[in-house]
Amino acid sequence: MTLVAMGALLCGVQVAAAQDPVVSTPDPVAVTQDPVPAPPAAPVEPAPAPAPAPAPTPTPTPTAPKPVAPPSPVAPPNPTRSWAGRLLVVATARANPTPGGKALRLLQPIAPLGAGPVWLQVRGVKVVAGVRWVKVLLPVRPNGSTAWVRASDMVFRPIELRVVIDTGDRKLHLYRGTRKLRSFPVAVGEPKTPTPVGKFAVAEVIPTGDPKAFLGPIVMPLTAFSNVLNEYAGGNGRVAIHGTSKPELIGKPVSHGCIRMRNADIRRLMRLVRAGTPVVIRN
Repeated sequence: MTLVAMGALLCGVQVAAAQDPVVSTPDPVAVTQDPVPAPPAAPVEPAPAPAPAPAPTPTPTPTAPKPVAPPSPVAPPNPTRSWAGRLLVVATARANPTPGGKALRLLQPIAPLGAGPVWLQVRGVKVVAGVRWVKVLLPVRPNGSTAWVRASDMVFRPIELRVVIDTGDRKLHLYRGTRKLRSFPVAVGEPKTPTPVGKFAVAEVIPTGDPKAFLGPIVMPLTAFSNVLNEYAGGNGRVAIHGTSKPELIGKPVSHGCIRMRNADIRRLMRLVRAGTPVVIRN
C-alpha cells in the first residue's frame, strides 16, 4: 500500500483517491453598513432681503384746461350806463344760461316792424363753463319778460342815456347818468287804457316818412304792451313813443296807452336815443 492509503486506513476513513480541493464560494451576502454621517455643513448666513423697489411715481393724468370766456365789458345796467346787444344770427332764447336750458323762443335778427337790426337791452351777465351768457329784455308779453342768449350771438354797445316818463306829470325826461338833459310834455293813456308802468326799453326807432301822419314823423316801439288791450288798430297792443297829428292834445291823458310827443320834440329825441335805451315809466 501506498503511504497515503496507509494513512487513510489509520484514521479509519476511507478516502477516495486524492483530488484537487474544491473551494466553495459562498453566495455573496449584501453587507449593510451603518450610514456614515455627513460632516455638518458650515452654517450659511441667509442672503439679505432685497431692498423694496421704490413705488412708481404716478403719472398725472392730463386734464383739459377749463374754458375761459374772452374778456368783455358788458354788464347789467347801473345808474350811469347800460348795454344793448345786437343780434347777429337767429338765436335761441333760453330760460337758463346753459346749452340745455329750456328753449323759450327763437329770436330773429331783423326787427318785425321797421325791418332794421334787433337791439336788446342787457339785464344780466353770467359765465358758465367758459361761455358768456347775457340776460336780455324781450319785446314780448308779459311785460318784463327776459331770457338768456349766448353773448357770441351778439355785438354790444354801451348806452349812457335813459328815458323816464312820469304819467302823472305827463312829462318825458331824458337823463345822461344822473344828470337831466331835457324834459318834454307828452300825452299818456287815458284812465280806461292807461300807459303801463315798469322798466322797459326802446325796441326800434322808425321814421314814418310822413310828418302829417297820425303817428307823426317818428315811432319808437317799446318792449311794453298794454295791460288792457290785446290788440289795437290791427296791432298787438304794443306801446310806443311817437309823434302826433294832434299837438293840441299834448299834456293830456288821451291815448290808448302810447306816449305822444310834439313832432319837433320827438325829432330831437331821435337824434339822441337809440334802440336798447332804457325807459322807465312811472306814475
